[in-house]
Amino acid sequence: FVQTSQTMLMISFTTDKSIYTWTGYMYAVLLILVAVFQSLFLQQYFQRCFVLGMKVRTAIMAAVYKKALVVSNDARKESTFGETVNLMSADAQRFNDVINFIHLLWSCPLQIALAIAFLWIELGPAVLAGLAVMVLMVPINGLLANMSKNVQIENMRYKDKRMKIMNEMLNGIKILKLYAWEPSFQNQVMGIREQELGVMRKFAYLSSVSTFIFSCAPALVSLATFAVFVAVDSENVLDAGKAFTSISLFNILRFPLAFLPMLIAAMVQTSVSKTRLEKFLGGDDLDTNIVRHDPSFNTAVSVCNGTFAWEKDAEPVLKNVSLEIKPGKLVAVVGVVGSGKSSLISAMLGEMHSAKGFVNVQGSVALVPQQAWIQNATLRDNILFGYPLEDSRFQATLEACALGPDLELLPGGDQTEIGEKGINLSGGQKQRVSLARAAYSQADVYLLDDPLSAVDSHVGKHLFEEVVGPTGILKDKTRILVTHGVSFLPYVDEIVVLKEGCVSEVGSYQSLKDRKGAFSEFLDTYAKEEGKQHTDPTSDGEEVGLVPDLQDHQADTPPEDIVSMTLKRESSIRRSQRNGSVRLRKNSSLKKPKPPADDETKKGQRLIEKETMETGQVKFSVYLQYLRAMGWGYATMFFLVYFIQNVAFIGQNLWLSDWTNDAEDYYNKTYPNWKRDTRIGVFGALGVAQGLFVFMGTLLLANGSINASRILHTRLLNNILRVPMMFFDTTPSGRVVNRFAKDIFTVDEAIPQSFRSWIMCFLGVLGTLFVICLATPIFTAIIIPLAVVYYFVQRFYVASSRQLRRLDSVSRSPIYSHFGETVSGLSVIRAYGHQDRFLKHNEKVIDENLKSVYPWIISNRWLAIRLEFLGNLVVFFSALLAVIARDSLDSGLVGLSISYALNVTQTLNWLVRMTSELETNIVAVERVNEYTEIENEADWVSEMRPPEKWPEAGRLRFENFKVRYRPELDLVLHGITCDIDSTEKIGIVGRTGAGKSSLTNCLFRIIEAAEGRILIDGTDIATLGLHDLRSRLTIIPQDPVLFSGTLRMNLDPFETFSDEEIWRVLELSHLKEYVGGLQEGLTHGVSEGGENLSIGQRQLLCLARALLRKSRILILDEATAAVDLETDNLIQKTIRREFSHCTVLTIAHRLHSILDSSRVMVLDAGKIVEFDSPSTLFNKQGHFYSMARDAGITTVDSTALYSTALDNTAL
Repeated sequence: FVQTSQTMLMISFTTDKSIYTWTGYMYAVLLILVAVFQSLFLQQYFQRCFVLGMKVRTAIMAAVYKKALVVSNDARKESTFGETVNLMSADAQRFNDVINFIHLLWSCPLQIALAIAFLWIELGPAVLAGLAVMVLMVPINGLLANMSKNVQIENMRYKDKRMKIMNEMLNGIKILKLYAWEPSFQNQVMGIREQELGVMRKFAYLSSVSTFIFSCAPALVSLATFAVFVAVDSENVLDAGKAFTSISLFNILRFPLAFLPMLIAAMVQTSVSKTRLEKFLGGDDLDTNIVRHDPSFNTAVSVCNGTFAWEKDAEPVLKNVSLEIKPGKLVAVVGVVGSGKSSLISAMLGEMHSAKGFVNVQGSVALVPQQAWIQNATLRDNILFGYPLEDSRFQATLEACALGPDLELLPGGDQTEIGEKGINLSGGQKQRVSLARAAYSQADVYLLDDPLSAVDSHVGKHLFEEVVGPTGILKDKTRILVTHGVSFLPYVDEIVVLKEGCVSEVGSYQSLKDRKGAFSEFLDTYAKEEGKQHTDPTSDGEEVGLVPDLQDHQADTPPEDIVSMTLKRESSIRRSQRNGSVRLRKNSSLKKPKPPADDETKKGQRLIEKETMETGQVKFSVYLQYLRAMGWGYATMFFLVYFIQNVAFIGQNLWLSDWTNDAEDYYNKTYPNWKRDTRIGVFGALGVAQGLFVFMGTLLLANGSINASRILHTRLLNNILRVPMMFFDTTPSGRVVNRFAKDIFTVDEAIPQSFRSWIMCFLGVLGTLFVICLATPIFTAIIIPLAVVYYFVQRFYVASSRQLRRLDSVSRSPIYSHFGETVSGLSVIRAYGHQDRFLKHNEKVIDENLKSVYPWIISNRWLAIRLEFLGNLVVFFSALLAVIARDSLDSGLVGLSISYALNVTQTLNWLVRMTSELETNIVAVERVNEYTEIENEADWVSEMRPPEKWPEAGRLRFENFKVRYRPELDLVLHGITCDIDSTEKIGIVGRTGAGKSSLTNCLFRIIEAAEGRILIDGTDIATLGLHDLRSRLTIIPQDPVLFSGTLRMNLDPFETFSDEEIWRVLELSHLKEYVGGLQEGLTHGVSEGGENLSIGQRQLLCLARALLRKSRILILDEATAAVDLETDNLIQKTIRREFSHCTVLTIAHRLHSILDSSRVMVLDAGKIVEFDSPSTLFNKQGHFYSMARDAGITTVDSTALYSTALDNTAL
């Protein structure tokens, strides 16, 4: 404020020739001193605010994380994973931004009051006219702000919805590819995106209206004030001093007035975020009283008359369950799919709502969930799980869990880094690591949810004997084992039979068998051959575990193994490192691989490449790409309009300085009315013109930027769906999600904003310099050195700031992936009671991120001080020159140039800020483009369209087919040649890692051939478009992936089938009564990842999908691991009946399921070693025979088929 009164003095000094020159110099020096002080104080203030903002953001992120650890199941249903990530990213950031400016809430009104007081001194009551105009603006802005708020809420809703679908698509990308479903999902996302853009356009229009009002405001205010001032009294003549002092006061007013609505809008957005955070943080916590730890009970676990449901008001899943489990016993829980076995485990952990009753658990708990949960850490860390390392115990655990051989194959031994969701382990390995984690933890109570299902039968036997069973390392602990494997039941102490959520029987194996109840029926169905087949359990003991679970990890993946290829890729790397593969067979001595050279180890150990980070200046081409996406027309128009607006602005002020010179011309004469009216008229007209141009500019920019957003997002989405599977194996999904969330958000909202501000600042600075040079031409000489210094400061700052921002966004990814990991492993973390350790880790990750945020804040302050100093020099020189040349100047221009110079500091500061912000934000375009330029897989549709009915016969032919996962790796299939006739039923068997799944991946061209070809009905599949090929084949994959949406959408995303057809397949897949019993029927909502269906039901849905497609070739990647024998039987029967006219390839893990195939293909190390009918092979006493013997199959004859099919080792 002192500055303005100095302007006043300065002007009176130039007009009044009698004052001494030295006072002029003094004024100039005073001006700069005041300015420097102001800069220093202001920067200190900003520094404090920003650091506070940072702390608040951190606190919110930590709070959300902490809440996620204790949140109950109902509350978890309400906010999906996508929403919670948004809470951590977007909403926390909003708080951060508001805090930076929170103090303006009181300083704005203060500034306004002061400015008005000064104006009153200058212009008297005429000020009120200007004030009235300002006050009128407020309600209009309030209205606009409210409208924007609603639009914003809608916008967030679409964002969440879009992110949720994206998240699912990326997790289920393998399925989308196998089924050729990408277009359907692409359209869903594009639909939501269009709605989102529509909302954004609304928002942009609203904000351009408010900008219009705003840019008109200062002009209107000064117009009103001056008009009234001149009109009230003909004595009042506007002289330079009054005019420019008041103009710079009005300029000061502009800032708080412009900021208040922005603040209000920001507060509004933050209040939206606040309600979202409150809803999440205020959700119910898990009820900790369900599970008691009362030492007076003499049981290890007891459930007292408990009724449990997943949600408060939902149908209970377990009814009146009472169980007592004595310490040190092994209890098996059996029952058909959906009878509540997994729910019982959850209830014991306290994850369910108890309507009545309670659970009492003594001592610590260890959990092995049905789907192994593996962290992105080293293998050793996964097993230790935060406990200290005791070598002997660790080794014993590894031995017992049959992990020894696997470790020798992993490149880094137990230090191998495991990717997100454990993608470089096979399903069996994951399950064993999960079991090892439990075994190592030395808890008192072990809850094992079907841990033996994901591993091959001989490994299952080994695990039972060494770990779980009566002779295992856990023999003195209490173990509760959910199982489908009939063969283990004779060895357990007690069996609990569940039926429809109730305990139907409890007792030992023998007593239940004799009782002839539900259990004996269960056994009769499954164990007719029990006596005949149960071979001596040790006969194949030496075999176990030597055959590493390597390549074919599809063999035994539990559901949700999303990235299924990696393992094979990894194993091929491993093998290539060892120059030739070491296959471990029965009797072969375990060769110790020679340790590979260091750099190679690293290559194998690092599965996931580091996120790329561009360095140095953002290339100009990136800006061009953005402008091209906007459309050149929009971009040029936009620039022109703003240019004209600026011209109008300068014109207005020049007119004003001309007007003030009237004061001297008409000194002591009356002021003619016509003159007065033209003065006011032109002044007002220029002001309004300015506003209109700004309005046009913002509208153009809004349309242009929405175009750009649409184009960039479409490109990104298009490309991500066309990228080969290999990309998803090496890129964590969090990184791709980040592109769709953070970077697209930046393109949508931040870039247009910073683009506009940059242009306005740039033109503003130009205008200012122009005016000063006009008043004092010598000034040009000073501009040059200042500009040079300025340029260097700016380059220096922008370079470091940009890099810091990049570091910031890269160090943010781990926060989200750790969060995602936590959410998916909640029950495990809670069961082991490791919440605190994860909280600590989360804090560590956030701190890493802050290391790049804090220097960024500091660098901003560094810059600001330097720049303001430069700006102050500009003011000083313009004043100084005015003093020197005072005789040749007219007062109007001097006033103009000084009031402009005072303004220049802020504009300069903003210009650099904007430049760096624009650069920072444009990085998002760069990152989005990076993902639009990844190599694609082959075309979806090629010139060669197959005939409508192809493949009619379903004949398959492999000709010397070889394949490798990546160019630099070894072959996985070494020249496969075979013919398969139409309607043959082929079983494919082989030890884990023989290449069974690679075979199916090749049929679908998930991996392309290295040599040789595959013919289907005589057509080489390599010539077809991928969609033509994939949509004509059907696979029932191992892991049933479902997408959130309706049941109907999961079966038929393109809506090509009628309801009748869908009901028919549901009937065939034994889901009809289940779906019929739902209120919504086919429109029943499936939750994220299909979590509201049991795994068995998901499997049946996948069967229904296959039935719907009716193609002639069916690939069955045997998924019977998670299904109990009854369901398994149903599936087998349905497939035999419904697909009798098709060619069926079954990848089997349980030999019995393929004993009735027409031929069996035995693969070993990527070659076909035997290929003939089962009985021939059995009599040949080769590979097949030894596998059959291990599985306990003694005869293969056609009559024994059905009975043998229920082989005892059905795990």
